[in-house]
Amino acid sequence: MKTVVLITGASSGLGKACAEYLSEKGFIVYGTSRKGSSISSTNLQMLQMDVTQPESVKQVVDKIIAEQGKIDALINNAGMGIGGAAELATENEIKQQMQTNFMGTVNVCNAVLPYMRAARKGKIINVSSLAGAMAIPFQAFYSASKFAVEGYSEALSMEVAPFNIKISIVEPGDFKTGFTSARVISEATTACPDYNTQFLKSLKLIEKEENNGCNPLKLAKKLHKIIRSKRPKFRYKVGNLLQVTFTKSKAIVPSRWHQALLRVFYGM
Repeated sequence: MKTVVLITGASSGLGKACAEYLSEKGFIVYGTSRKGSSISSTNLQMLQMDVTQPESVKQVVDKIIAEQGKIDALINNAGMGIGGAAELATENEIKQQMQTNFMGTVNVCNAVLPYMRAARKGKIINVSSLAGAMAIPFQAFYSASKFAVEGYSEALSMEVAPFNIKISIVEPGDFKTGFTSARVISEATTACPDYNTQFLKSLKLIEKEENNGCNPLKLAKKLHKIIRSKRPKFRYKVGNLLQVTFTKSKAIVPSRWHQALLRVFYGM
């Protein structure tokens, strides 16, 4: 029987590239997006789903189970970013960031896990970020949402291990996608003379790195490998060598040095 994969945030960027690649490899792929999409192929079907709404998630999961009888692998990829000073983030901005990136992951896991538990098998891949391993200036709540995904995934991995359900975290670095242009910019930050200049300077560097980032196919190939693996690792860092190495160095470099290097990089 073919492997059935559900991937969220699949209408563009990393999600789209991964959904298309996995379908080309013969998996039956269900991609979802908040607004829906006309993307389709022999093994790829796009469905409309809002990860922040549990009922919307349940309807899609129930549909897949009705059609396929199982979900072998779940890839929680849906996400968004808000750029701005942590101090000036509005309640709505913080809520939008956390509801999409963190609670969206929780909602989809909660809908899929009962079926995986019943089957006594399954793989869940939660897409975090290198910014979920080290915080990025002016991306405080994006980093916070990814740190939350990391902590949740660590606990979940231990809890579902007895059911032969494997949890993995993938931490992408910078990839060239539409994520850059879709980033929400804090109006309060751009209007604040104390933060404006430094924020725009840092944002320019962030966008430059993203626009010169890796090809999304690199992540797609990694996800394919994880799904096929009998014993996948818990955590994978995926990106250019410099970014991955610098993130790993956080474990051995004193925090003040690591943060000093980040400030230098972002011109702070």
